[in-house]
Amino acid sequence: MPDHDQTLIDAINRLTDAINSGRGTGQEADMLVGDAFVYDADMQGLRPVSRIATPTIDLLMGIDRAKATLLENTRRFAAGFSANNALLWGARGMGKSTLIKAIHRSIREETPGNVPALVEIHREDISALPMLLGKLRKADRQFIVFCDDLSFNRPDQDFKALKSVLEGGLEGRPENVIFYATSNRRHLLPRQMMDQESATGIHPNESMDETIALSDRFGLWLGFHPADQQDYLLMIEAYFAAFKLEPKNDWKPAAMEWAKTRGNRSGRTAWQFVTNMAGELGQKVAF
Repeated sequence: MPDHDQTLIDAINRLTDAINSGRGTGQEADMLVGDAFVYDADMQGLRPVSRIATPTIDLLMGIDRAKATLLENTRRFAAGFSANNALLWGARGMGKSTLIKAIHRSIREETPGNVPALVEIHREDISALPMLLGKLRKADRQFIVFCDDLSFNRPDQDFKALKSVLEGGLEGRPENVIFYATSNRRHLLPRQMMDQESATGIHPNESMDETIALSDRFGLWLGFHPADQQDYLLMIEAYFAAFKLEPKNDWKPAAMEWAKTRGNRSGRTAWQFVTNMAGELGQKVAF
């Protein structure tokens, strides 16, 4: 082989090594300095999120018990003490995922500095969760990994991946990672899937027990229930006060009608009403 050909090959190899090394260094640096990330399963890396849109924790009403429990659990984790994985389940629109983001914001404000980073993994990528935890295990930082609206589109992959993570496997769950998930269902799997598994299994009860056992592997179960009328109106009043909105007329009948047309009273419905009212007043509200 001519000398100039070998020189060219060596140069290409050095360039490739430099690029790969630079990527690794950049990713590790981002993991250490960012406040929040989204896991990109295709790229097998973390995409930084510059700003988390969330209200302050005091604006989340009607979920006092869940709020206090999860906040205390997260404080313990951030302080380096033992803490549990958590499953937030129940009524839609009652602030399950918002609570996780608001608690992360609260922890950042309480203890500025190297606080746990928030890492979101999409439910369709849950089978990549073991790979994500393998990356986070190596970082000199704590992470709160959360999955919003957790469900299993591919039970053979997703169910087993989450189960292995919650059980910890041989290595155990990374000490610097905690896992929070939200779901409309207490036992995660859709009812029709549970029925199908029970109908086709040799021992139907064993299949049902396995789905329930997955939820059992979360140390905390936090239930969210539809808001009553009083809490719903208090939510709206709190938003009005936070954004200094002053409706000219009695807004409560309109708020009740708004909830009636949407079929539920929830934090989400309250926020949508406030957004509409702000528009009518010629103002803008946003987190």
